[in-house]
Amino acid sequence: MAQDVPPETDAWLKAAELGPYAPASEDWDAIVAKAKEEGRVVVYSASGRIAMLVDAFAATYPGIEVEVFDLGSVKTVEKTIREQQAGIYNADIVTTGNSGAVIHEMLNKGLIFNYVPEAYKDRIPVENREPLLIRINEAIVIYYNTEAYPDAQPVTNIWELTEPEFKGRVGVIDPMSSGSSFMGLATIVQNADEMAAAYKRHTGNDIELGDGVPDAGYEFVARLLQNDLVIFKSGSKLVEASGTPGQENPLIAFAYMTYISKNESDGFVNAYLADLDPAAKWVYPTYTAIANRAPHPNAAKVLTAYLLGSLELNESSVLEKPFTEGASMELLQGLAPYYDPGSVSPRDDVPLPPGGEAWSEMKGWTVSADFMQSEGPKLRDFWLLHASQ
Repeated sequence: MAQDVPPETDAWLKAAELGPYAPASEDWDAIVAKAKEEGRVVVYSASGRIAMLVDAFAATYPGIEVEVFDLGSVKTVEKTIREQQAGIYNADIVTTGNSGAVIHEMLNKGLIFNYVPEAYKDRIPVENREPLLIRINEAIVIYYNTEAYPDAQPVTNIWELTEPEFKGRVGVIDPMSSGSSFMGLATIVQNADEMAAAYKRHTGNDIELGDGVPDAGYEFVARLLQNDLVIFKSGSKLVEASGTPGQENPLIAFAYMTYISKNESDGFVNAYLADLDPAAKWVYPTYTAIANRAPHPNAAKVLTAYLLGSLELNESSVLEKPFTEGASMELLQGLAPYYDPGSVSPRDDVPLPPGGEAWSEMKGWTVSADFMQSEGPKLRDFWLLHASQ
């Protein structure tokens, strides 16, 4: 029996050839044949863009229907846990961020199982496939309006955003409702020593902590809130507030790096604070896994491979817009809806999207699942306390 799983799960793992029963070498043709017999794959997803793949996947694998539940990161985790506690096993694939809960509350408790298609293993660095396969890496960055600041970015040290000049002029996506935004916030707190060092570089003084504030990471959160931080429910509305032309005092916005594409689609004039002390981007992974006792495990394997892009895709591939159509779509497959600046494949052989060079140039910190698990509740309480003051 697989370690620490109930007999029903062990039997399912054995039949599905997952976990300890994964074969040394996969017979991919046999997996595809079984997937077509299953005929369906159900996805619980934090991203609505997965739904853009339904028709393309069906064209590549006729006879396998994809059903997507677009739930957001928090509800994806909650729904998976709640259903399995009730003995309901509806999902085949779970794909979401919210790293602390995903690793500690789901993977480590046997609610999901890692699966990396054998043909992709040598194309994915180990940190992107263990302990859980990363489907895409994305980031929170800080935007400013280039029309309002045509000559240079308005700040070079993150602590400047807590000063009177930017009172009421910094916006964030509500981290209490967005797992991705919360991960970005936690990553700043996670690096408290570097935040303290950045403060001293900026002011020349050691930071003084407020009452009950444990370190410089939490102090940054407290000062940001004290500076009349503007909290948005919608990331789209936030980057609109920062990037709409014709403003005298536009917001500075903590938002998803992928929203830079709205400059082209919506006429915004945003740019990243790319040269920022101590870091300019906060990276969070979106994981993908096969759910415990998934009713269609082989179809889940096939869709997992599809999400990673075709095996013909490589560094030399010529990819042209629109990426979700034609030859580019055939190469990118499940990567196509995410092939924009601010999204990076877990594979090391996929070229960066046009405009994505900034990803490599900007200093970044990556969220720690262990930190999220241990400190997340404390940070949530700290936020709620200081946001209400």
